[in-house]
This record gives sequence, structure tokens and C-alpha cells, in this order.
Amino acid sequence: MRFVIIGAGRVGLRTARVLHEEGHDVVIVERDEDRAARARTESFEVVEGDGSHEATLVDAGVDDADALGALSGDLNANFAACMIAKHHGCRTVMRIDEDYREEIYQKYADEVDEVVYPERLGAIGAKNALLGGNIQAIADIAEHLQVLLFTVTESSPMRGYTLSEVALPSQARLLAFGKEGEPMGLPFPDDSLEVGDRIAVLADFEVLGDVRQLLVGDDAGETLASAAGGAPGPGGADGGDAR
Repeated sequence: MRFVIIGAGRVGLRTARVLHEEGHDVVIVERDEDRAARARTESFEVVEGDGSHEATLVDAGVDDADALGALSGDLNANFAACMIAKHHGCRTVMRIDEDYREEIYQKYADEVDEVVYPERLGAIGAKNALLGGNIQAIADIAEHLQVLLFTVTESSPMRGYTLSEVALPSQARLLAFGKEGEPMGLPFPDDSLEVGDRIAVLADFEVLGDVRQLLVGDDAGETLASAAGGAPGPGGADGGDAR
């Protein structure tokens, strides 16, 4: 696939690296000469100019791109780039920082395909690294909802049971299941839970402790309970915890 990335700063350049490593074609648009030069030293194709100008995006090949990621630190420039790209038939992804109010977020979210919060994504990654263990936060879905990935342990009360026998709290839903060492897929009632198997669950923050106790066991339960109790609302950098 072909992508246009607006901004060669921390977020934009790292995203471009990941896409490039996966074999995609990436063009970076950057108006700062030093950042543009740094991106070129990493062998990226760079168009110097303002990503909020249509002529610049045309030069970057927006007509042939599958998607545009407006990932600079300038919210207005990001939004303008997305509107231009949308006009050219591109999928649009816009960066917005955490210090904007919910109504500002909603204003922009209604106009683009996806909104990303670098601070929130970074916080989830840092949180997982700090906590370790057998539970991993994947994404914040809403103010009180989070998708978590649980790994079945020796102490799991559900080890040896089938998925049909797992009675999750009413505020939690089983999304996917994978045997140890195999890809995750749709959960089936007859799948059995063994050590190392993984379960993706959508859960309300209020029942994270119950879900952890059911699927993982007693290991480090207090961490999850205290973290979930301090979950912030929309716009918070963390959005809850998982352990």
C-alpha cells in the first residue's frame, strides 16, 4: 500500500518507519528543513512543504495514496490535510493531542476516518511494560470500556474448562480466543482453556478485577483493582488500567 504521512516529528517518523518495515511505500510531507533532512537520511521519500496545502499533497502523490496520516503537532494543519485527502479519495487518520476538550475532539472525529491520541497509545504501552504479567491493555474503547488480552495461567480458576463454561460479568464480553502459539480467532463454545492460551475481552473498568480473578487467578490482583478505581474520563492519557 502507499501512504502519505504529514509530519516528520516523533510520531510521524516512527509511524513511517513501521509502515516501511512492513513493505509499504511511504511519502513524508514536512515543512521544517531539518526534519525533512533527517527523514531523507533514513531513505524516505520526502516532499518539503505545508501539508495543509493541496498542491503539496498532490506533489506527494495523494491521488495514488491509499491513506493519509496527518500526524504533525499542528491540529489545524492536520485537519486541513485530512479534508484535502478526503476530497482525493484517501482514507484519513488525524492526530489530536490529549489537551483538547471533548467537544473539540468530536468536531474533528466526525469529519475524518480515525483519530489517534499519541499520548494515550504511549501511556498504554508504558503501562503494559511496567506491569508485565499475564494481562495486557490493548485499547480504550470508551470512557469506561477497555479491550484486554488475558493469558491463562496455572492459577486460573477456568483452566481446563471450555469457553461455554466461562461466566463473565454482565459488563464484559469475550471477543477472541487463541491457543498458545497459534493466531487468535473467533471464540467457539467448545474451545478449552489451557495454560498459555489467550483471551481478548471487552470489559467495563468496574469489573476488571472480577474478570482478572476469573481468567488469571490471584496473581497481583490488587494492582488491577487500584488502577481501575483511578481511571480518568475522556481525554485522559491512560483511560484505566489492566493487571
